Amino acid sequence: MRIVRVQTEDKGACYGALQNDGTILELPGGPFGNLATGGPIKGDLLAPIVPAAILCIGLNYRKHAEETGSQLPEHPILFMKTPSSVQNPGGPIVLPRHLKSDKVDYEAELAVVIGKPCKNVSPEDALDYVLGYTCANDVSARDWQKHGGGGQWCRGKTFDTFCPLGPCIVTPDELPDPHGLRISTVIGGEVLQDSNTSDLIFKVPEIIAFLSGSTTLLPGTVILTGTPEGVGMARQPYRWLQPGETVEVTIEHIGTLSNPVHEEKI
Repeated sequence: MRIVRVQTEDKGACYGALQNDGTILELPGGPFGNLATGGPIKGDLLAPIVPAAILCIGLNYRKHAEETGSQLPEHPILFMKTPSSVQNPGGPIVLPRHLKSDKVDYEAELAVVIGKPCKNVSPEDALDYVLGYTCANDVSARDWQKHGGGGQWCRGKTFDTFCPLGPCIVTPDELPDPHGLRISTVIGGEVLQDSNTSDLIFKVPEIIAFLSGSTTLLPGTVILTGTPEGVGMARQPYRWLQPGETVEVTIEHIGTLSNPVHEEKI
């Protein structure tokens, strides 16, 4: 199933199941029930989940570690984004101007959505707790991440609109193995990231097992699994997002997450 969330005129925000012909059938019980479908609904696409939390893994592709000159981590590197950073498919990535940044970067990522509470799960059982997979863009203000955040990454990662998600959540019956998926970023026709989730250092089951250690992951927890090589900060010259551009993150078997780039109005 391909789960979406839409803003309807008569019912507000509703979850639905995207059909092969492009129509959407309502999921009256939401994404955590039995996924029984109802009647057709129409509306604008929203981010496919309202996250309970957004947990992010840094430096998790081998070639990305190489391009940044970093050693491979012994354990997954964890940071967090706030739920208020979520942006819808088609919604703008807004470059900060109040806390000004001219070094905003793109990061294509495979996102994992947890479907039921899990704690202390083993890697062997971890995928049983997955609702599905979607595309994410871990937008990052590198100046605030590296120099303005007091040694923490969160300031540069949690500006409004810095976590586009979508366009849909693909459930494990349609995507049983999240590894071996082509993942890319394209801006203005230029391919800037082009990799494969087979390059992940820590695979999805390992990540879930690590994050659930002595910690309950609630339904709706979104896990960003890291970005591949080709980010703007690793290029010469640097490649920062500019107003008027459109960022397209595509993951094989999931779809394309497209967002224009705007400036914050202050």
